[in-house]
Amino acid sequence: MGTGRGLARVHLRLPRLRRPSGWSALVPVVLAVAGLLATLSAQTARGTDLRSVGRTDTADLIREQQYRADLQQRQVQALRAKVQALTARVSPTGSVLQRLRSDADRLAPLAGLAPERGPGVQVQLDDAAHAGPVPNGFTADDLVVHQQDVQAVVNALWASGARAMTLMDQRVVSTSAVRCVGNVLILQGRVYSPPYVIRALGDPVRLQRGLQDSPQLRIYREYVDAVGLGYDVSVQPQLTMAGYSGSIELRYAKAVAS
Repeated sequence: MGTGRGLARVHLRLPRLRRPSGWSALVPVVLAVAGLLATLSAQTARGTDLRSVGRTDTADLIREQQYRADLQQRQVQALRAKVQALTARVSPTGSVLQRLRSDADRLAPLAGLAPERGPGVQVQLDDAAHAGPVPNGFTADDLVVHQQDVQAVVNALWASGARAMTLMDQRVVSTSAVRCVGNVLILQGRVYSPPYVIRALGDPVRLQRGLQDSPQLRIYREYVDAVGLGYDVSVQPQLTMAGYSGSIELRYAKAVAS
C-alpha cells in the first residue's frame, strides 16, 4: 500500500573528478584493519551469527502485539458485559438510568454497536500479481492497493445507502479511520495485508451501482485492466455483522462552541 499513483523521473548526475588528497594514502591502512576485524569476528563466531542474540523479527513482533491486543479486547468485552448486566439488575423500573439504557439500545444500530444481518455486497481489493518486470509506463507503486482505493470503496458504499459495513471483519463506525503505513493497512489498532475485503449491508443493486458510478473507482478499474490489480464485487444473499465493541470516545476532536 503506497501513497499514490504516478510516474517518477530519475535524474542521473556523473560525479566530478577530484585530485588525489592525503586520504588516498590511508585507504590501504583502513582496508587492512577492516580485514583484520573480519577475521577476528569469524574466529569468534565459529560459524554462528553474532547478531542473532536479542534480534527481533518485525513480523513476529507485530503478531505478538496483535495477540496481546486481541486478548485485552476480549477481556474488555467481558467486563463491559458484566457491567451492563449488573446495571440492568440494580436499576429500578422507571429510573433515569433505565431510560438512558433504553435510549442507548435504540441508538445502538445507528452507531454500529448492534449486530446486523441481511443481504449486501462484498468487495475485494488486491495487489497485482506480477512476477516479471513492471509494465512499460508504470512503476511498482502502481501495482499495489492504496489507502485512497480502500477509502473510495467505503465512501461509495456509504453514499449508496449501506446501513452497516465491515472492513477485514471489523465493524466500520463513525470513528473508524482507514490508514496505511508502508504496504499494510491499519484499522482500529490492527494491521492487515492484502487482499482487503469490505462488506456492506443494503440493497445489492444500489450498492453495485454506487461502486460502478464512483469516479475514484473508475480510475482504479483502469489500473485493474492495465496492470492486473485485484478487484472483485459479489452479491451476498446473507451477511452477518457483529456490533462494534471498541471505544467510540473522541480523543482529539472537540465540539465547537456555538
